[in-house]
Amino acid sequence: MTSDTVGGVWTYSTALASALVGSGTEVHLVTMGPRARADQRAMLQNDRVHLIETDLALEWQDPEGVDRPAAERILTQLEEDIGPDAVHLNSFREAVFDWNEPVLVVAHSCVNSWGLACRDTAWLEEPAWRRYTAAVSAGLSKAQAWVSPSCAFYDVICDLYHPGAPGLVIRNGIAPGSRSDKKEAFILAAGRLWDRTKNIAALTEAAKGVRWPLHVAGPADDIAQAEVSWLGYLAHDELRARMQRAAVFASPALYEPFGLSVLEAASAGCALLLSDIPTFRELWNGAAVFVDPTDTEGMRRALDALCADDDRRAQLQRAARTRSQRYSLARTASAYLQLYVNLAANARRPVTTRAMELHA
Repeated sequence: MTSDTVGGVWTYSTALASALVGSGTEVHLVTMGPRARADQRAMLQNDRVHLIETDLALEWQDPEGVDRPAAERILTQLEEDIGPDAVHLNSFREAVFDWNEPVLVVAHSCVNSWGLACRDTAWLEEPAWRRYTAAVSAGLSKAQAWVSPSCAFYDVICDLYHPGAPGLVIRNGIAPGSRSDKKEAFILAAGRLWDRTKNIAALTEAAKGVRWPLHVAGPADDIAQAEVSWLGYLAHDELRARMQRAAVFASPALYEPFGLSVLEAASAGCALLLSDIPTFRELWNGAAVFVDPTDTEGMRRALDALCADDDRRAQLQRAARTRSQRYSLARTASAYLQLYVNLAANARRPVTTRAMELHA
């Protein structure tokens, strides 16, 4: 299984790998991009996961494909050495390599869908990014199977790349966590200011005048608002601890293929205030307050109303916690394990079943 250490893919990969090993599967987790920090290594909950670090470039950091020959040499040699039953790629372009075993691609995100969400796509016509797009499309077409974490993002990938084989939806999951009934009067958010799709700047603007303070986990920069308590980078365990305390979790994202931080906050018993985008509606309809992510005044009113209404907030906290139980790590791992078994049984033959949802 390949992974990177940037963002939610590492959270997904370490949790899934640990769960699979716990069920008797042998997993070699191969990183690309920056090496895992000590706190990220601690997220591997099972020491029987074999961690291999390659220092290879991530595909979105290398749109021209300069690092591709080295990646093919190193990764296919690892396959020869390990002898896996299946190759699970958490990126796209590597699927075109000359693998011996069946290949699964998981579509966590892509630069084209990110650009569309930002309404900024002119740069995607540059030669380097056209090569990136072609590589993503080729990877999806070559893989024996591909997976999306939500139906909404499945449709996005199909519209952008028209993959030849149908995909599957396996929703991400997390292990059950503890929930504290001692919630504190603050709003929590998590995101990077440089990532425009996280829309954190709009949230910090909306927080002005709201009766509770806004705490934001993530690296700050010179546009961070003084009214916000900027927490800086938090290790995963530290962020989860903050979620245990927070009464409200806000995500005004313009773009989310799934949103693991929202799931973790819901599991911790936070009331959810979310942007009204297809993914969040699919996963959280009836268990969150939805706002137009471009309407700062509307976001401010919704935040302040949540702070003021104890009964409504408590009802939303219960609803979010209950909904989060649908997205369990055990169900996610079971769905992937079944897919691996199917791929191994049909080795070197493409998956031809209709697109289906394995994780309701």
